[in-house]
Amino acid sequence: MNKNIKIGNILVGEKHPPFIVAEMSGNHNQSIENALEIVEKVAKSGAHAIKLQTYTADTLTINKNDGDFFLNDKNSLWNGMSMYELYELAHTPWEWHKQIFKRCDELGLLCFSSPFDVTAVDFLEGLNCPCYKIGSTENTDVELLKKVALTGKPLIISTGMATIEELGQMLSIVTEAGCQDLILLKCTAAYPARASDANLLTIPHMRDLLGCQIGLSDHTLGVGVAIASIAMGATMVEKHFTISRQDGGVDAAFSMEPNEFKLMVEETKTAWESIGTITYGPIKSENSNLSRRSLYFVEDIKKGELITKNNMRSIRPGYGLPVKYIDDILGMRVTSNVKRGTRVNWNLVK
Repeated sequence: MNKNIKIGNILVGEKHPPFIVAEMSGNHNQSIENALEIVEKVAKSGAHAIKLQTYTADTLTINKNDGDFFLNDKNSLWNGMSMYELYELAHTPWEWHKQIFKRCDELGLLCFSSPFDVTAVDFLEGLNCPCYKIGSTENTDVELLKKVALTGKPLIISTGMATIEELGQMLSIVTEAGCQDLILLKCTAAYPARASDANLLTIPHMRDLLGCQIGLSDHTLGVGVAIASIAMGATMVEKHFTISRQDGGVDAAFSMEPNEFKLMVEETKTAWESIGTITYGPIKSENSNLSRRSLYFVEDIKKGELITKNNMRSIRPGYGLPVKYIDDILGMRVTSNVKRGTRVNWNLVK
């Protein structure tokens, strides 16, 4: 399955520029106007696609304000909220989806979503969603994996927290259900994540082990990890997008602003272009004749005179005999009169 994958009208694969996806998440702050502005700014950034999340608080959890359902973690961005409150705040209303999909299409931007349960898949199928993304928290949900695979559309799965055994099970589930186009995303499911926890060496290992394309779902700050992932073989990068971190939002603290996202789009493409092929020796763009030394006569010499270190030197440019012949030439005699600045060649020495 490690092949080019067509998502909408975009080809994703090692021979194509990285597929860059902006995650809207809940950074619209429950405003459809903000959501549509995010779409506009993502399109201007040069990204290929925008991704939504399709769920409601009721499809994810129950409305309970204590015990297991209360977030009591001082290191969490969402400390002090119930899970239900968080998902109410963060979800993208389903009635917005059609308008967002339509605006993306008008701007030439691919739009797809992460369904969080099977009812969301049915809803997104009604919008002709071109592919599906499964988040790290759902990558062991057998029912959901089968449901999306049965659509026959390209499937993107974040692998945060998944063991090798779980990855193998996931792969078996989706392939047996008919998935033929799969991209797995290396992901650290921490919000924000530290660069030191990215472990990007896993990307080529996962690609070779599982035989499919690998991308990156990135929750770190800045563009460094995303750029490095391309050098490690990632074919796709997904990163959260916000109009302004100062505006707040459930994921704003680890999301990228428009200018930052544009920089990431440009620099990941540059990183991809720089990979090239295994190459030794001069290439077409290198003017080795100008930058390398070669042998030149540096004084006027009369026919029959001895060649010495005073009248022949290794200098730039590189149009004369290669420098490696200097010891062979020293002590020979010139076969005719030569002027200062003449290239040394075998016809002039004996």
